[in-house]
Amino acid sequence: MSRAFRGLSGVLRGALPLAMAILLAACSSGPQKPKPAELSPGANLIGVRQAWSTKIGEVALPLNVRVVGQSVALASSDGTVAVLDARSGGDLWRASLGTPLSTGVGYDGQRAAVITRGNEVVALESGREIWRQRLNAVSLTAPLVAGGRVFVLGADRTVSAFDGQSGRRLWQQQRSGEALVLRQAGVLLAVGDTLVVGLSGKLVGLNPLNGSVRWEAAIASPRGVNDIERLVDLVAGVSREGDVVCARAFQAAVGCVDAARGSVLWTKPAVGATGVQGDRDLVFGTEADGTVVAWRRADGERAWAQELLRYRNLGTPLVAGRSVVVGDGGGLLHFLSREDGAPVARVSTDGTAIVVAPVLAGNTLVVVTRSGGVFGFQPE
Repeated sequence: MSRAFRGLSGVLRGALPLAMAILLAACSSGPQKPKPAELSPGANLIGVRQAWSTKIGEVALPLNVRVVGQSVALASSDGTVAVLDARSGGDLWRASLGTPLSTGVGYDGQRAAVITRGNEVVALESGREIWRQRLNAVSLTAPLVAGGRVFVLGADRTVSAFDGQSGRRLWQQQRSGEALVLRQAGVLLAVGDTLVVGLSGKLVGLNPLNGSVRWEAAIASPRGVNDIERLVDLVAGVSREGDVVCARAFQAAVGCVDAARGSVLWTKPAVGATGVQGDRDLVFGTEADGTVVAWRRADGERAWAQELLRYRNLGTPLVAGRSVVVGDGGGLLHFLSREDGAPVARVSTDGTAIVVAPVLAGNTLVVVTRSGGVFGFQPE
């Protein structure tokens, strides 16, 4: 319960004091936090070596890492934005905005965008700021830079589009929702000519030219008698294969949607707080207790579940060849067999939590830790 509540952000419509009182009471009276599972001796069935490391600055924001070819874009809480060469870890460019950030970075290979804690969206090219625009509400989701535009998802469930070159606001779409929102990044991606956004427990397809709604598909529906129980926001980290997008509703469900037709393919109950990843056959995620689960993409049935990493504060996994890679709260990177979840390798970083799903850039696996360590691993 305490982990679920830690994801909550401020309460809209004046309900913050009551919600915080409930949160604190639940945390203080709840059971002791379970002890992380003891790790068996590291398996060495595959060879993994650290190729390079660098620093970005402390990461206390809902970070994401964007990959375009061999370029890796990322940001730190203090306002540093960098694009690295995944082959060497060296800077392609780096900029300091001089103000703290509330989101990770969006990047299309040319233009990057971030959002400050002062509720401004800032666009950069080659390390140089080209424009910034004021937002009406806080955002915790990295902007999407695509099609010459910058799209922003606000915590008040507002979706905005800006011209990528000038920063001119092109349109804004807003809808009401439940009183609570998560203090986590949400879902914002492009699928073909559709902008796909997570709004409450739904994936919503928008026309990127004007913001009009094309379809809605519910992965989870609000339930319960109070705002906390009814919270079903979708969380960042989705698995896209062609037109099919699979996502997680916070502590409620995992499901897949056909984004070409706007139809739900399947949903399954799942109790987790981090996103999912996958390939054409399987979808992978971690439950709140640290169980790593593989669901069949075709119908959502479980293919396997691995409990050896329970209560180790796991993040969103990554599929890398024949392995599923997942970071934990102690800075360890675990490699599991894609076929059955058996451990095949383990590597360490700097001892602080791995705060973002690992990414692949070429043949380099890139991970980022809370203290700002950035590590590149390659197969031996």
